[in-house]
Amino acid sequence: MNIGYACLALGVDDTSMKRCLLKNADEEILSGLIINNLESLKNLINYNIKNGIKLFRISSDLIPFGSSPINKIQWWDENALQLQEISLKIQASGMRISMHPGQYTVLNSNNEDVVERTIKDLEYHAKVLDCLTTNYKHKIILHIGGVYNDKNKAIDRFIRNYKGLPMEVKRRLVIENDDKSYNISDVLSIGKILNIPVVFDNLHHEINPPELELYIEEWIDLAKKTWHKKDGVQKIHYSQQNNQKKGVHIQRQLKFKSLYSFINLLHEKI
Repeated sequence: MNIGYACLALGVDDTSMKRCLLKNADEEILSGLIINNLESLKNLINYNIKNGIKLFRISSDLIPFGSSPINKIQWWDENALQLQEISLKIQASGMRISMHPGQYTVLNSNNEDVVERTIKDLEYHAKVLDCLTTNYKHKIILHIGGVYNDKNKAIDRFIRNYKGLPMEVKRRLVIENDDKSYNISDVLSIGKILNIPVVFDNLHHEINPPELELYIEEWIDLAKKTWHKKDGVQKIHYSQQNNQKKGVHIQRQLKFKSLYSFINLLHEKI
């Protein structure tokens, strides 16, 4: 079993992902930011290799405005040497990378403009992974989206829009339970219909559990069955919230007090 982290390595020099405001996003500024961010990614990959870290989520900010028409730079060509250097490091180390689009990437939106932008954003994420990897075990992780006052229609919309995605996106896309709208049971049902892998997130599950009460081991096993050989080993997300913070989303008592107890469970199950 391999363990990794998402996006940032605090205390590691020269690893920041820089951005700019839309009004300042001319070609010269964007070009400089892309060069900086790819160099930061290389430094993060080097840090991971040095420390034996085999899983890593790359920040969606890698290419500023990567899915927006404002960025007209063909970065996959102009920065091909940087990308190739990083790709070779990833491949040689056996590292598995992923990306996780943000909250505004909503495939089941009832607004067609949002769906169109979502598809462009997913294409951008797939392009990054295609430039850095040679197989499709490196995934894009996506939440289902909103409910829009009718959960069944929202699920149907996700399924319909998923089926219309380009193949370069579909072969990388996996879905994950969230902390508000779609619990692990919902996501497993959608994953079964579409025959795509499901990521189980422990914290989201604790905050937003399904009505069906199963042991966490059983939910992990059900999610595992959605992963096929071409997708690689099952991915699971583990996180904890600060118990000192207030809010309804952190009133529940987390089942696992530490990463170590969660790892012990996984060693027994997978």
